[in-house]
This record gives sequence, structure tokens and C-alpha cells, in this order.
Amino acid sequence: MGVTPVADFDRRTALKGGLTVSAVGLLGTATISAADAASGVAEPKIYGTAAWSARPPNGAIEVQNHKPTYIVVHHTVDPGNVTDYTLEHAFWASRSIQNFHMDTRGWIDTGQQFTNSRGGHITEGRHRSLEILRGGTQHVLGANVGNNNSTCIGIENEGLYSKEDVTPALWDSLVKLVAYIASQYGISPEFIKGHRDFNSTECPGTVLYNRLPELRTEVGKLLGTASPKVDLPEWPLLKPGDTGPRVRTAQELLRARGFAVPVDGLFGQSTKDAVAAVAARNGLERDTCGATAATDETGFLGSDVWPLIVGSGTDLRALKTRLAG
Repeated sequence: MGVTPVADFDRRTALKGGLTVSAVGLLGTATISAADAASGVAEPKIYGTAAWSARPPNGAIEVQNHKPTYIVVHHTVDPGNVTDYTLEHAFWASRSIQNFHMDTRGWIDTGQQFTNSRGGHITEGRHRSLEILRGGTQHVLGANVGNNNSTCIGIENEGLYSKEDVTPALWDSLVKLVAYIASQYGISPEFIKGHRDFNSTECPGTVLYNRLPELRTEVGKLLGTASPKVDLPEWPLLKPGDTGPRVRTAQELLRARGFAVPVDGLFGQSTKDAVAAVAARNGLERDTCGATAATDETGFLGSDVWPLIVGSGTDLRALKTRLAG
């Protein structure tokens, strides 16, 4: 997860002044009713920044006078899938993330609002996040979802979940934390998203991402709401080295935009270069997944790039359904 080091701010282009061609513009917005939100989901144990000896932020924490629209799930990548499940380790991980975000990425504080350890210990990330969440009417601006931080509240989950599953303790605490956030802000379960739903990134890992429907269902049960609505299929994430009909479709769209890429179904260097050029041309903040280390995801084709290569007048539902097949 994360954005470029100079961008500890949000461009706020997605939900102001009508729809724009962006990932968020295609996701939509919705909230549950006040009656549904009053289900009284209990606050899980959350350790504030003082408990884990957080550094003071380097600047003012911006509190926006609106609720977040989306709850976004991340994975930290490093330090990997450790087996130290103690509270002390969770505090250490929180300090490591903050140091990386402040010292390497150049942000004013931890990027995400909350962190969830493999032992199931939840800590506050960015200062004031817990205080503002308890109020239920405002939003602490973070730095964890490029171009969309004004609408998203983020949870970092310790570990790497591209091939392995989360621990039972992490899953249990994630369900409880997401349900509490959703209850406080009146967020409907279908607006529980993964980082890759907004940016071209592996985050939160394929295994954890594929469990998001289960997460929405479990959160819905705690909220006492109906089953989450079936939304449009999400844009697929394509990476260099991928092959198949979805890559071929992307190459056809890129050629229609003027890029001299082969239509061979192989995500090679020329396709990667074309995708990177689209991202740069449109000023996308390129996320480098990981809370304590950065992995190069340049040229990944995901939710923020697909809308930029799709021609006007395209039936998005039909296209996304075909790509999901």
C-alpha cells in the first residue's frame, strides 16, 4: 500500500463535482440507514498511539468534516508472516510502520488509520484516528489509498497474503474492527473494499482479497443488515508476465489509445511500458505495496488504469463481466 513520498495529501478528484473516470467513480457510494447503523456493534480493544509509544506527527492531522465512504483492507507485506503473536510484537510492528512512513515515504505520520497484527491486536495508526472514529461524524485524512484518501479509511493487516491465508486471530479482529467502523459511520458492507479496488497494486494479496466477500457477509451479520448487494465485478489486476484473454483485451484497448503493443495475450515489456505511460500521463499516484518496505509495482494494470484505456460509449458492465470470466 502507499503512495509517492511527496503525496501525503488527497487530490479529491473522485467524488467532487460529479463522476470522473476513476476507480471510485465506478464503485459508487451508499450508506446504511441510521436504524441499521444503530445495531450497537461493540468497540473492539484498540490500543491508541500512546500505548505503542508512537512518535508525534510531523505536521497537523487533518480532520475532514465528513464520514469516509469506504473501508479499505491492506496487507503490510513485511515483516512477512511472522509467528510472534504477542502484543509487544504488535507494538513493535506499529512503530516500524510509522518509522517507514515518516522517514522513507516522507509522510507526516502513519499512513493508515488502524493496524491489525497477526496475533489479532489492533492499534491506532495515524494520530486521532480512534478519537474521530468514536465520534462517528468526521474522517482523519490518511495516506494509504492513492488519489482516494478523502473517501477511504484504511486497515493494515500484518503479513503477506498473496499465497498464504491470514491467521484466525487476525481474521477475527478484522471482522470486529470493520464491523465497528461500519456501524460508527453507517457504511454498508458492500463498500468494504481492497486496496486494489482503487489502485494498481497487489495489496491486500490475492488470498485476502478473495476473502472480502466472506468479510462483507460476516460484517453484515454483526450489523444486522441484509446480505451485501451484488455490485459490478471489480476490474482485474494484471501484472507483467501474465498471459491470457484478459491481457489480450487490455492490449486491444491500449492499441486503440495509440500504443504500439502486440495483441498476443502476453503482458511483456511493451505492454508494461504502455500501462506505465498511461498512469504517468494521467498523474496517477503509483502505489508501491507494503507498509514497511516497498515493492515495485510499476506497470501493473488495475482499477485506476482500466477506466483510462476504455473508450467512451463502452458497456462497462458487459466489459467487466467478460474480464471477470
